[in-house]
Amino acid sequence: MYKYFYIYLIAIALVACQQNAQQECIDDHQVSENVGDASGYDSLYAEKLGADQYGMHPYVMAFLKAGPNRDQTEEEANELQTAHMENIGRLAESGDLVLAGPFMDDSEFKGIYIFDVKTVEEAEKLTKTDPAIQAGRLVMELHPWYGSAAVMEINEIHQRIAKINI
Repeated sequence: MYKYFYIYLIAIALVACQQNAQQECIDDHQVSENVGDASGYDSLYAEKLGADQYGMHPYVMAFLKAGPNRDQTEEEANELQTAHMENIGRLAESGDLVLAGPFMDDSEFKGIYIFDVKTVEEAEKLTKTDPAIQAGRLVMELHPWYGSAAVMEINEIHQRIAKINI
């Protein structure tokens, strides 16, 4: 059930990205000659996001799972979580991480990342920078993923709507 809830949330985010992207193009007067045709296609915006002809983009998706070393004290676990969040912020700032978030149940799956990289090997190098991975508190399962290029806009939109950044 939660799986479908998260798919629904991602779909909502993608629709918001598309609506935001179209409005920004209009606001910035950077509309290509193709905007306004029957499809609404904007070749300049598609190029900016690295979209293919279907509006899609290759990514690597990471499933964060509970690792074998979860016996830290509460204080140590909190320190690792803080360092984990700082690493997420750094990866998002660099543009390598375009989406991240925790799962809200108590399963072995703790969260997801979507990396804007070409290969699983590149994503693996990035995951090794995470202190929670280094400590064995989390492990990552990596898969190539083909999704909407609009995902590239999530971090920018998030900055505009988050009252408190963690």
